[in-house]
Amino acid sequence: MAAASSSDYNGCGAESNEANSKWLDAHYDPMANIHTFSACLALADLHGDGEYKLVVGDLGPGGQQPRLKVLKGPLVMTESPLPALPAAAATFLMEQHEPRTPALALASGPCVYVYKNLRPYFKFSLPQLPPNPLEQDLWNQAKEDRIDPLTLKEMLESIRETAEEPLSVQSLRFLQLELSEMEAFVNQHKSNSIKRQTVITTMTTLKKNLADEDAVSCLVLGTENKELLVLDPEAFTILAKMSLPSVPVFLEVSGQFDVEFRLAAACRNGNIYILRRDSKHPKYCIELSAQPVGLIRVHKVLVVGSTQDSLHGFTHKGKKLWTVQMPAAILTMNLLEQHSRGLQAVMTGLANGEVRIYRDKALLNVIHTPDAVTSLCFGRYGREDNTLIMTTRGGGLIIKILKRTAVFVEGGSEVGPPPAQAMKLNVPRKTRLYVDQTLREREAGTAMHRAFQTDLYLLRLRAARAYLQALESSLSPMSATAREPLKLHAVVQGLGPTFKLTLHLQNTSTARPVPGLLVCCLYNEALYSLPRAFFKVPLLVPGLNYPLETFVESLSNKGISDIIKVLVLREGQSAPLLSAHVNMPGSEGLAAA
Repeated sequence: MAAASSSDYNGCGAESNEANSKWLDAHYDPMANIHTFSACLALADLHGDGEYKLVVGDLGPGGQQPRLKVLKGPLVMTESPLPALPAAAATFLMEQHEPRTPALALASGPCVYVYKNLRPYFKFSLPQLPPNPLEQDLWNQAKEDRIDPLTLKEMLESIRETAEEPLSVQSLRFLQLELSEMEAFVNQHKSNSIKRQTVITTMTTLKKNLADEDAVSCLVLGTENKELLVLDPEAFTILAKMSLPSVPVFLEVSGQFDVEFRLAAACRNGNIYILRRDSKHPKYCIELSAQPVGLIRVHKVLVVGSTQDSLHGFTHKGKKLWTVQMPAAILTMNLLEQHSRGLQAVMTGLANGEVRIYRDKALLNVIHTPDAVTSLCFGRYGREDNTLIMTTRGGGLIIKILKRTAVFVEGGSEVGPPPAQAMKLNVPRKTRLYVDQTLREREAGTAMHRAFQTDLYLLRLRAARAYLQALESSLSPMSATAREPLKLHAVVQGLGPTFKLTLHLQNTSTARPVPGLLVCCLYNEALYSLPRAFFKVPLLVPGLNYPLETFVESLSNKGISDIIKVLVLREGQSAPLLSAHVNMPGSEGLAAA
């Protein structure tokens, strides 16, 4: 962009000393013929080439001939006609696929027109509303020639004054006609079905599931029938629908749709409603003393401009934080975000030709313009990061670039940290301990993670070795094969020399019974005597416990003890399915193997 001479502004009451100004005058064209407002301006890299363009939803002179214009630098690159006046323009990412070029969404009438690479991609239309039954009945009577056009007009006017639902477009057009034109209009349209279509009043974007700057976003629409719609970025289906007490005109959102989000809607009844995720109706309400003319979110503060020539700051729960009186009426508002310095501020265009920049209630900068500014947009334009674009009431275009050395200072105070920053805080002991631990984890995070991984691998190795040893020594009371899910538990009772041995056998499967099992006890016949050392097991039903009892007599009078090995086999097979060792005498239960 070629910078214009400073005399272009000095003669119009602009900043007199350009050397002390924070802005470079890049371009001024009073005859650019751009008539729009801030919601219809958007900056985006539409072609993925690093060159940011300006998208303008132009109302046209006098609200006639609306057009979509795309500017590159000071020149109009492309323009195309629109079927209705634009309500808002936004750029957003629809998908994660490469190349990551944003799509352009333009709300106009009842439709959202989506463009990719400046070519029509998709058209979303709002769902039609059911017509007024009385209005439908009147047109049915006109279709059957039971009422004349004059009676039809009187009845429709009565419905318009009393009914809560607005009339259809067909009825509204009929009421605007002269008496001589009514009969021809009725004969032409009486066979048409009555359709009531709402329109879009405002639009913004909401991140889908990530807070990153290049994350996929959803479109959020405000409609004339007091509803908010959230659209899927790929299929353009309605993901969520919320109702409001009045028609929304300004929207501000924060958060992600899939996680948690907060939505603020300024409405025509002079109230601001706060909605959260999964809430069909507003959670909080901020009542204003005048109509809102703008709504901007700066960090966690909602900044509202009103028709009483004032700015107000509110929390999301409706608590008023501050108020600033303006020297003139507020025409437009927008957000100034300087990423390099972490600055967020509010820009306000006033009717006296000033653009004022505020951070909270502190005035940072004043820009004088040759005409009242009606729209503002700040961001990356071309290859400049901090560019301010303004359009004027007469259709002019002003482009300014923020100097790289510019620093916004509140109230003209000296640059530097405030004095309170040098005071030491009395930090509690637990807080200091927590901070020290956090710093240690931050500095030695890699070494701590490696030590944890080493200990974890050693634990897994020892567990695997113990499991292998248990399998090799056949000390496990559980079957090692998934085909025969069995569990064996042995209990020895008595003080001797005769003991009672109870074997508890259980089928641990969920639905399959196990038939044809045998239980055999192997022991030293010189030490023990078993009257019954062989059992034929009945059909094992899943989940039931089957006790098998026998007696063991100790033959040694020297107190020598040994083990009895219990084997579970299937008929006709020599390999045991399950084995266990029973310590004799006096041992309770079964050693693991």
